[in-house]
Amino acid sequence: MPMREECKHFQSRTYASGEVARFCVLDLAPEAPWRCPDNCPAYERRMADAGWAHGSLVEPAIEEEPGQVPGPEAAHLLDEAEDIVNSVGASVAAEVERERERRAATAASPWWRRWRRGR
Repeated sequence: MPMREECKHFQSRTYASGEVARFCVLDLAPEAPWRCPDNCPAYERRMADAGWAHGSLVEPAIEEEPGQVPGPEAAHLLDEAEDIVNSVGASVAAEVERERERRAATAASPWWRRWRRGR
């Protein structure tokens, strides 16, 4: 089944380069941006019209599906890669927070102490 753009969980982003990312927010479409799973348990149709003012922008057409769409092996590999990135994320966030605290402590100290540290 092609990506269901009318699904509440479908999102797309267009970058300055013109590249368009289409994906399921719930990460339930392993073959995105080309297909949603058949009978997706999380499929919910968006509200028809909630008083939104629709602009004149037109979304770019979805690119052609490649000749061979990666199978479940590729989806598994991508899941493993995502797990690796997520496991590193916490340590990177902690490192950034330590650096912010160090800079805040330096900025809070008197000017003469900061000046002497530089020597």
